[in-house]
Amino acid sequence: MPTPLTLTSGRRPDGTALLTAVGEIDMSNTHDLAAALAGTPGPLVLDLTGVEYLDSAGLSALFPHADRIELIANPLLQPVLTISGLASLTTVHGT
Repeated sequence: MPTPLTLTSGRRPDGTALLTAVGEIDMSNTHDLAAALAGTPGPLVLDLTGVEYLDSAGLSALFPHADRIELIANPLLQPVLTISGLASLTTVHGT
């Protein structure tokens, strides 16, 4: 049974695509995140402030898009993004 994850797409006031994730991202639902990222062309802001858990499978869905995404992450996820090296490949904003 997949872990609950809600993905909502929209646009920021400047027109940049916005994808908001709420819940937990793990191997049971990473395919949903990967599909949403792949289905959103161009620059993208991924709001992870509502994500309570992010495992290595979730991180692996983010790395292929590191050159075009900006992340907004809560303090809980900041160490994971830094240790994984993702924070050095893309912009990460805190909340």
